[in-house]
Amino acid sequence: MQKEKILFISHKKKQCGVYEFGKHIFNAISSSKKYEFIRAECNSLGELGSAIKQHGPQIIIFNYHPSVMPWACTKVAKGLYKNNLNRLNAISIGIIHEVNQHIADNATNYRNKYILGSSGKRLHALFDFYIAPDPTLLLKNPIVYKTGRLIPEYHGAVIEPAIPTIGSFGFGTPNKGFQKVVQKVKEEFDKAIIRLNISYADFGDRDGANARKIAQECIDIAKGSNIGLEITHEFFDDEAMLKFLAANSINVFLYEDSKNRGISSAVDNALAVKKPIAVSRSAMFRHILAAKPSVAAGDLSLKTILSNGFSPLEKLTAEWNKENLIWEYERIVSSVISHKRNSAGRESSFSIMRKIRQRLTFPDKKFTWLRSTEEITEDDLTADEKIIFREIDIPKNIPVNRILDNKARELYRPAIDKLFEIVPKTMSKKIAEANVQQGFVFNTTYHYIRQFKNPKILCVGSYEDTAAMSLKKMGFQIDEIDPMINYYLQEYCTKPSVEKKSYDIIFSTSVIEHDPDDKSFMEAIDLLLKPKGVAIITCDYNDQWKPGEPKPEVDARFYTKKDLEDRLLSYLPSCELVDAPEWDCPDPDFCYLGKYHYTFATFVIKKKEL
Repeated sequence: MQKEKILFISHKKKQCGVYEFGKHIFNAISSSKKYEFIRAECNSLGELGSAIKQHGPQIIIFNYHPSVMPWACTKVAKGLYKNNLNRLNAISIGIIHEVNQHIADNATNYRNKYILGSSGKRLHALFDFYIAPDPTLLLKNPIVYKTGRLIPEYHGAVIEPAIPTIGSFGFGTPNKGFQKVVQKVKEEFDKAIIRLNISYADFGDRDGANARKIAQECIDIAKGSNIGLEITHEFFDDEAMLKFLAANSINVFLYEDSKNRGISSAVDNALAVKKPIAVSRSAMFRHILAAKPSVAAGDLSLKTILSNGFSPLEKLTAEWNKENLIWEYERIVSSVISHKRNSAGRESSFSIMRKIRQRLTFPDKKFTWLRSTEEITEDDLTADEKIIFREIDIPKNIPVNRILDNKARELYRPAIDKLFEIVPKTMSKKIAEANVQQGFVFNTTYHYIRQFKNPKILCVGSYEDTAAMSLKKMGFQIDEIDPMINYYLQEYCTKPSVEKKSYDIIFSTSVIEHDPDDKSFMEAIDLLLKPKGVAIITCDYNDQWKPGEPKPEVDARFYTKKDLEDRLLSYLPSCELVDAPEWDCPDPDFCYLGKYHYTFATFVIKKKEL
């Protein structure tokens, strides 16, 4: 069977970070066994038209940046869509390089509209969909997808210098912080070597004047110290760059750019050689600033970061690899192609894309009414491993599988109060009567954590889940999935790096009732749960409810006793309830919006031993 053709458009070769990024992405995804990715370098609308005519693609992906592809700024929209150049019948996807949450949230595919970017510049709506290579984004906009990063593979020699050797590289453009690197090394080390590669940029510093100016400033700072300084201006190819990074003790990037920038590709290369990395708190490094211990030079000294080694960043090298990136692009392409096949008639491009994009994802983006659209506050994310929580002593006659009613609210009050203490700003946005679910999940998960040695934990529906946030602040490592931040559970199971039967604990608070396919939801949990592992789930419950009767719009269903006892358990042949349940509830005591009466139930299972 012939594979669908996906045309990947980039500008012609330049000493340019956008070009290098696109080259690396294409080299990875060209190994796809599902789609035929074809690369074309174009410097004009005419060259693009020729490539389209030659290959007849289903989808065109643009490695787009206005500085390197100015001919596409409005001409793609007007020429390809209004004038129907070469009778194009392809969907366009643009990679957003300088992406932040504002840009992603406001991206549009209205052809005659534009938005103001965070820098104040007009951002024209060129594409039907967008890809943001930023794993930190929240997925609030249904036409924006995101991917992880791509860490290159390095199999060369790794040198351990006898003298502390600090390396950094980048184009000689403003705010790269090379001078700060020299100053910091001078302050911290009695003797060291600094190696800087400050190359000329075809876009922004073609003659190298700024690169040479920065180099001289670095030389002046190093004067009078016992710090050796080696500066080159050569533009390294991929192999030479990785070799350069692998020969340093630590690689340091102290960029001064702030919130209005995308993620720096410099770290992708530095991660490849598995040497310690130190960065500034620039937003361009936001994807690694959650590492523990910190890799931020403002938090710890370069000496401390160096002594901590590469372990704080080790997990990222497994996550941001070639196999996962291929999987990311394949699922994005599959999604977009399914939209095209499901669309009927010839409506406007925006109308078609909007409708089919909404049909793509399940469940709906409004994943639970317990969440707001606001971003989680930084205070609620800050780690504090000194937090102490005393598990609630549950009487033996009260089962884990139960109704979370007013009696449960009183029982789990200490856990709810603790959540308000740990993550007050996020808890304050919740519906007070529904917080019994968070208190139950927090207390029960903590109970099972203490029964495992270094348990592997997964939270399903983690965005604004205060139990997950609190456990993380207490120092526990938790893998998180949520359609707002990355994947649906069913998608996550297919990711190449996800190990089946590997989780000791899986917990999910008020998520399953929003998923239109709870069978595949439960099968995914069964697939991921380790033998003797435990899954802790809460759901909206009304034993008197029947399909077709009123319910909140965001719920796919209310659960009944029969659902929990028979249907859900039938999807989990290798699992069993942890105890005898008490799910009788003739009079639900929770009311939502003044008209929906129901309660909450727990569903806690364990996987049988092999």
